[in-house]
Amino acid sequence: MDMLGKVRRMRMRDSISISAIAKRTVLARNTIKKWLKAAGSLVPKYLRAKDLRKISSFEPVLLQALKAAQLRHKDSRRMARALFVHITAQGYRSGYSGVTDFVRAWREQGGKAPKAFVPLFFENGEAFQFDWSEEGLLVGGLFYKAQVSHMKLCASRAF
Repeated sequence: MDMLGKVRRMRMRDSISISAIAKRTVLARNTIKKWLKAAGSLVPKYLRAKDLRKISSFEPVLLQALKAAQLRHKDSRRMARALFVHITAQGYRSGYSGVTDFVRAWREQGGKAPKAFVPLFFENGEAFQFDWSEEGLLVGGLFYKAQVSHMKLCASRAF
């Protein structure tokens, strides 16, 4: 938004040529022309056309495998490499990165299991954490071992 305003001010108010604006802002002349033609204050964005990829015919198989893996224990889930081998056996003839891109996008769109967060609240003096440690002290040139107890209050997090 900020750069769009600068480009429009340079062109409209200062009457600077598109080539000069391109040199000053390090933007392509085509981008500047597109921004000047655009209506409103929104910066035009590049929208990639949805195309049929080679993996699109295998998406139902991958979705089914990912949903089944989500129900398994974390250690026994199928990784992208195993999914790639599975669909390659079924006729997939493209690269491994297409499978990893699909798995990553699926996880970002909510493929992960929901995680619950329960905040813990404590009244003053209700609970504390207690621990022991063994420390080394150097007193008067002599080394001593000291056992120390640590206590931290849960309500105020004070030691």
